[in-house]
Amino acid sequence: MPNLAHAATSTAPSVDLLRQPATEISVSLGTSSNELKFVPDSLELSAFKRYKLVLTNPSPQKHYFTAKDFADGIWTQKVEAGNVEIKGAIHELELKPGAKAEWVFVPLKSGKYALRCPIPGHTEAGMKGNIAIAA
Repeated sequence: MPNLAHAATSTAPSVDLLRQPATEISVSLGTSSNELKFVPDSLELSAFKRYKLVLTNPSPQKHYFTAKDFADGIWTQKVEAGNVEIKGAIHELELKPGAKAEWVFVPLKSGKYALRCPIPGHTEAGMKGNIAIAA
């Protein structure tokens, strides 16, 4: 029997879906007063819907948006940062102070996924969250 979960994650969504406007969600990595948290720290998404995740880092230090299991269950259309557009599988984004990145993707697999900043001490200080994808 074929592994349908693996097949789903390696297949691009339909062209019609990719023509639909993306639902935009903004997430701040840290705060301008240097608080170690994601704002918001909980995201609720739907499978097979197109999203544009706008990530900003208003803090004076770099942060990571790391959610490997989530990243493994989505199809990334592109990531844009500055004058660069990246295509293909993405597992983690690092944002330097003042940086902004846009991640356009389609969730393919429902579930609950952990989000964190893996810089030593950041997760423990509260820089963590969760991403839920409904079927």
